[in-house]
Amino acid sequence: MKIASYAKRRHATKAFDPAWKVLDETIAQLRELIRFSPSSVNSQPWHSVVASSGEAKARVAKAAQGRFAYNEPKILNASHVFVLCVRASVDDTHLASLLEQEKIDGRFVIADARKGQQTSRQGYVDTHRYDLKDAQHWRKKQAYLALGKLLLGASALEVDACPMEGFDAKVLDEELGLRVKGFTSVVLIGLGYSDEGDFNKALPKSRLPAETIFTDI
Repeated sequence: MKIASYAKRRHATKAFDPAWKVLDETIAQLRELIRFSPSSVNSQPWHSVVASSGEAKARVAKAAQGRFAYNEPKILNASHVFVLCVRASVDDTHLASLLEQEKIDGRFVIADARKGQQTSRQGYVDTHRYDLKDAQHWRKKQAYLALGKLLLGASALEVDACPMEGFDAKVLDEELGLRVKGFTSVVLIGLGYSDEGDFNKALPKSRLPAETIFTDI
């Protein structure tokens, strides 16, 4: 298997065929890819909302109006839409839940491991919160790690996908009640199968040459 072939196969799907649904077992695999995505100091500052019914996708599509209307058909016609969200803050409750889960999963094999993990993770959180003052951007970076894994996984499972930043996050957060739960939406991913109107499928990929983006030392 050549993993790069899946990266070359995938494209941002511009039109989905509403008649085709992604199998539940395939969606389950994609959920697990997100759940097992890497994150800085295993902070896992994310949450995903999955819309599959017509009613659910219509709710998401409320955020794709006006200047974002070009994304409305993708949302409505996709088999599933994943809404990747991040926490408004990595608070003490979340940090404690991470430590407890790591304990349950057997991560602390030596006596001081739990304390070391707690200190290290808190140090990163505090650095981004107080020193660099980019805590929200730091959390969003973790969501995009999950996005990359999801897109590659979808391609490997022969599912078409389209990541979408073109939506009104304030509208979507309100519609889904995200902010009262401590989350905010970051990016949408439509999943399904390409339709005849998907002009991007036939276009060649365009990437800068390898010698431009790599330096060997």
